[in-house]
Amino acid sequence: MKKTSFVAGLLILSVNAAFAEEAPKPPLGFFVTSIGPGKGADLGGLAGADAHCQKLASEVGAGNRTWRAYLSTQADRNQPAINARDRIGKGPWANANGAIVANDLAHLHGDTVELGQQGNNVHRLTTLTEKGTPIKGVGETPNQHDIITGSKPDGRAYTDAADHTCKNYTSSGEGVVRVGHSDRTNRGATGGNVSWNSTHDSRGCSQENLVSTGGAGYFYCFAAD
Repeated sequence: MKKTSFVAGLLILSVNAAFAEEAPKPPLGFFVTSIGPGKGADLGGLAGADAHCQKLASEVGAGNRTWRAYLSTQADRNQPAINARDRIGKGPWANANGAIVANDLAHLHGDTVELGQQGNNVHRLTTLTEKGTPIKGVGETPNQHDIITGSKPDGRAYTDAADHTCKNYTSSGEGVVRVGHSDRTNRGATGGNVSWNSTHDSRGCSQENLVSTGGAGYFYCFAAD
């Protein structure tokens, strides 16, 4: 009887292990662009940035989803401001390895004290490109952790008169753009407390300006469906 129970127990464990191994990986829902359009912060506006996300996703077999660039735009005479957080769907979002970077918008942005203390899962090990490649950060050459967002930490657009978006991603000359750090790290600082989406302004809008502070013209892409 004991032998029968033991064998039955092994069978149950084997079945459970098989189910665990066969658990499907979540579909790709988040990545950092592996390459920028090449014109600094001139991304062709939101439409151009979205198209770039869609193109890169399609190249890795994820083009069946609706992709949006995580970018905010500032209000002007012709249009109201657009918040990055309002463009990217409701989540959850998984990276190329299947790791969930955030369950929903509140988790992604730390909308409550509790969620803010908990933090999201966007950091050096999870900010992968669509190909699953890590983004080089502090301590690596070249450092490319500056990610274009044009956003405040809560994922919303700036409302002051200053330019934080390189003229809503249409300028590679005058202006500046807000960037976050994909590795959540500053030079000489550790701990992972640096903002992933709103750390500092760039020195300008050209590709050279972005590179000079540790960027490459990359931005975040999220599946909005």
